[in-house]
Amino acid sequence: MNKWLHSWRAAIRIARRDAWRSKGRSFLVLAMIALPILGVSAADLTLRSSELSTEESLNRKIGAADARFSDAQVNGVPIFQDPNGDTNVPAKDYGDQAWPTGPTDVTKTFPAGSTVLTDSSGSAKLTTAHGLLQSEVRELKAGDPLARGIMALQDGRFPEKADEVAATTHFLETSGLSIGSTLSARGDTRTFRIVGSYELPNDLKADQINALPGAFLDAYAKVVAASGLDTGGASVTYLVKAPGGFTWNTVQQINAKGVAVVSRAVLLDPPAKADVPLYQKEGWGTFEDSAAAQAAELAAAGTVVGLAMLEICLLAGPAFAVGARRSRRQLGLVGANGGDRHHIRAIVLSGGLVIGVAAAVLGTVLALILTFALQPFLETAMNQRFGSFDVRPLELLGIAFIAVLTGLMAAIVPAVTASRQTVLASLTGRRGVRRGSRVLPLIGLGALLLGGTIALYGSVISDQFIVVAGGSALAELGVVAMTPALVGLFGRTGRWLPLSPRLALRDAVRNRGRTAPAVAAVLAAVAGTVAISTYAASREAQDAAGYEAKLPHGAVSALVMEEGGRDVPQVRDAIQRLMPVDTRADVQRIVVGKPGCAPYSEAPGCGRFELVIPKANECPLWASEDGSDPSEKFTKEQRRKLAEDWRCTENSGGDLPGGAYVEGGLVVGDASLLKILGITDAGAQKALAEGKIVSFAKAPIDKGDKIGIRVIADNKKANQADQERKPLPGEIKSLPAHLVTGQNAYGVRALISPEAAKAAGFTALPFGSVFSTDAMPSAEQRQKLDGELAKIGSDVALHVEEGFVSNTSIVLLALTVFAGLVTIGAAGIATGLAQADAEADLKTLSAVGAPPRVRRTLSGFQCGVVAAMGVILGSAAGVLPAMGLRLTEERQELRFYQESLDQGWGGSQDVPYVPIVVPWETLGAMLILVPLGAALLAALVTRSRGALARREAA
Repeated sequence: MNKWLHSWRAAIRIARRDAWRSKGRSFLVLAMIALPILGVSAADLTLRSSELSTEESLNRKIGAADARFSDAQVNGVPIFQDPNGDTNVPAKDYGDQAWPTGPTDVTKTFPAGSTVLTDSSGSAKLTTAHGLLQSEVRELKAGDPLARGIMALQDGRFPEKADEVAATTHFLETSGLSIGSTLSARGDTRTFRIVGSYELPNDLKADQINALPGAFLDAYAKVVAASGLDTGGASVTYLVKAPGGFTWNTVQQINAKGVAVVSRAVLLDPPAKADVPLYQKEGWGTFEDSAAAQAAELAAAGTVVGLAMLEICLLAGPAFAVGARRSRRQLGLVGANGGDRHHIRAIVLSGGLVIGVAAAVLGTVLALILTFALQPFLETAMNQRFGSFDVRPLELLGIAFIAVLTGLMAAIVPAVTASRQTVLASLTGRRGVRRGSRVLPLIGLGALLLGGTIALYGSVISDQFIVVAGGSALAELGVVAMTPALVGLFGRTGRWLPLSPRLALRDAVRNRGRTAPAVAAVLAAVAGTVAISTYAASREAQDAAGYEAKLPHGAVSALVMEEGGRDVPQVRDAIQRLMPVDTRADVQRIVVGKPGCAPYSEAPGCGRFELVIPKANECPLWASEDGSDPSEKFTKEQRRKLAEDWRCTENSGGDLPGGAYVEGGLVVGDASLLKILGITDAGAQKALAEGKIVSFAKAPIDKGDKIGIRVIADNKKANQADQERKPLPGEIKSLPAHLVTGQNAYGVRALISPEAAKAAGFTALPFGSVFSTDAMPSAEQRQKLDGELAKIGSDVALHVEEGFVSNTSIVLLALTVFAGLVTIGAAGIATGLAQADAEADLKTLSAVGAPPRVRRTLSGFQCGVVAAMGVILGSAAGVLPAMGLRLTEERQELRFYQESLDQGWGGSQDVPYVPIVVPWETLGAMLILVPLGAALLAALVTRSRGALARREAA
């Protein structure tokens, strides 16, 4: 035992000394191993630090309170909730009936002797240094000890008077205001002074101000209501502290009164799943991942880690071989002084151990330092503060062990190779001749065939991506194992090459032990790059084929839904000033009730309208009077046939550019809108002038060529009637219509002129405008417009139709650069090893009068040959996984499409188009530019003259 320890101790000392002497090579290998360790360790530290403990999460949600009470809005009927308090449903099973809605008095559920703090939230447009900013307004006595932890004070203090507010740091940065500034809400004459800044630990980018309870929202709601607008209401919750807290039994008792509770005691000591009534209801569960899904995730993670370790070993292995080759005389002296083969192996393996340990220590220490130093930037990127700097030693040790293991694995092959050298060959510098293994290529061929079969099975029969990925990884490992044999095949092309590249190629083939690992490393990196690039290019082609333009090319739309469209004139003016506008078409929308009502608002005086679909035009698969699924009345074949019926293929419309929506797609506008949208129907303009509705959908038009519009005066009553399966109340107005078919109206389903709308008794409010342009708006014009709209402070649905825009070009470029760097690194290592092997030959060439450029040329071609072989093999190997994944996606989409046809849903869908596209530009760059660049770089960094020395005797 002592002898073994002493021999390893001596080997480690020798390896440490050699590593110190060859600082450049040692640093290269150390960096290759340490960088992944640095990244993984930093990711572990960041992830663990961002994971909040239950206590930390509670402090941010409910402060120092024992619970947060909130109204479930079910009219006080009993509810079931989950232990977190995030989800709740009525305890009674209402089946197809509507759930009860309405508020309940939460204050009646507070236990006697409780301390209560009201927490109210609403929104308002606040004045800033630039204009207006839509912000959240929170009324909470933040300075109260009960609220400690919810808001983190940064500067100044929390408000103490009714005319004071505090603001989040992000609000101050965005608004251009500071402590001491004043602000007000739009339309409100009151002013508030900012007395402090704070941040929300769970939302660092929140635009929010804090006021005392009752100081802002109630008065602001009255101001808004006086102007005929709708505030949308405020949400109110209560922070409660009571003796003994709130156990799960207490929470359930409060749930019986229609109130949801987030309890500190329950979250710190959650009940068993069997004790949670919500989880016992049919269709409810805890939604945990299945064991199979977890196993698949672990398998995927293991595959990624394994392939990463293989890549590092393939890159670092030749570097250790360089060290062993340059130290062969020293290793020969060890053998001459009584050392046997295991001593030689121990010395070379110790080199991997020393570098692995150093990389583990360096990567872990740098991860700790950088993560701690960059914590503020990481928190900003993740939009939340860390709970604490959480260091988990066992996880970091596990990651560090991977570095040590990688170093040892990278040194195994060089160690075995060095130990097989005879003492005489090591001392004299002879390399000897050794035939390559015949077993390894056969194993590689078997792995290639098996992996290809698995990937083919996964893409053609199975729907599991993990099967395709696993088979592709196995096939790639097979190609790596076959690399020495494939390198030999490349040698046959040397007869057609000039002298220098022929010498470089034959040298690479004759010394496959050093060439194959470098080629395999390049192969692995390029294969991954080609696979991702092929998949990304294929996905881009699919997205381009499925892209639907929202407007004619170059057109611009700006639509405003909020506050009755009062900001529309300012928005129109900004666009006309900053965009190359040719024609403008103003549009309006029909409103029922108060002008300021939000769509579908149930506030008093708020209504809506809808286009009436005649019964003869209703899709039989959708029409239902009792709430049941009408498609169940038909067979699968009948559903497939009905899915192709025009009544079931028409889109209901209403989705306009920029994400705006208008009921039924009915807008108010004139003939200029038809011109911008490219509607060339001869009768459309005439029909519009005659007061008819120009309809781009067939379904709303009845047999008398009229469209019925139901005017619903009270949204609340209409919703209640809909829930009770009763006819909707409201007057139906019938207007003549003109049908336009075969033309794209870009979301507009029907168009009525302002005059016709007024004559029919409709109220129309400004909605926005659609613009045609002389030229495509530039990025600079877009940025200026975004700034102007931000000053206006309105929520504008802005859309500039640029056509399909590719987002993958930068990804493909980054992948190409990555593959190029790995290729140059691996080829450079192989070139260094080749120079170490051929140093005697290079000295002989210099001695016999060869010009200095021969040394550079040969070095460049040696590097280029390795790079070219790796890139060619990697390009071929990388296409397989991408094709497998795309074929799997095609099968899944086709299956979903067929299932939708069986259910009667697929009539309006296109047959899935899942192309496989090879990114030839990326492949061309790698096949030509990367090897060429590697060759030129190697030639540039190689010295023209070596030290002249005597040729050692054979």
